[in-house]
Amino acid sequence: MFEKQASGLISPQSSGRKAPRPAWWLATGFGSGYLRPAPGTWGSLAGLAAWLLLVWIVRGWALPSWVLPAAPLALTLMAVWAADGVVGETGQKDPSFVVADEWAGVWIALTPLLFTGTVQPRPWSLWAAQLVAPFLLFRLFDIWKPGAVDRAQHLPGGWGVVADDVLAGLLAALIAWPLDRWLVAHLKI
Repeated sequence: MFEKQASGLISPQSSGRKAPRPAWWLATGFGSGYLRPAPGTWGSLAGLAAWLLLVWIVRGWALPSWVLPAAPLALTLMAVWAADGVVGETGQKDPSFVVADEWAGVWIALTPLLFTGTVQPRPWSLWAAQLVAPFLLFRLFDIWKPGAVDRAQHLPGGWGVVADDVLAGLLAALIAWPLDRWLVAHLKI
């Protein structure tokens, strides 16, 4: 049957290898994947908060400008590594508590905001409203899984866990970018 571990359920199909503890922390979005109901939405919200923290750190410490656009790629690769380890340990194809893929997808969806000036100081209420569109679009495409998004989840291991969310994030970004530019232009900000 199943052996209960502090890190989750171990199924009979597991490889017997243990994922490193940092893989568990990253894969579960530092625990946000354990929140119920809707761990994917909670994980996406935690990913949004982490992205805002990263923007604040990069801008506040005057780090190189390439750090922010490169962060989603780095996070995606780390998410694949972490998800692969957790999937290997549990034997589950895509456990609901693994939300590093949601973090990567929402970071990709938010990336266009870096190029439209949205992350510049402005009224908080407007900035918050502009963050909602990429977040909701990402969640829509992540849940709906149109076309290639659905097919991507059939890849093996960590790639299958993360690839569909990356594609959902790209679709959200493709819509969020022109929408955000339109908002900025029409609201004279």
